[in-house]
Amino acid sequence: MTTYGVDSFQGRLAAIIQGSTETTFYVLAVYFGSVNVRNTRHALACALFADVAGLVCAVGAAYLFR
Repeated sequence: MTTYGVDSFQGRLAAIIQGSTETTFYVLAVYFGSVNVRNTRHALACALFADVAGLVCAVGAAYLFR
């Protein structure tokens, strides 16, 4: 943010990506831990796939509002 600024393409893209993917491991750790889910293999794969989809959409949204 210091180099390019908050209103730059890089700044907006970083904000969109961080906002869309920061809760993946929080959900796995806190929510699944509270109900004692031990096998999170499929949930982790789905969450990481959703993160990739979020990344692709974030790049598209950043280009849209460029």
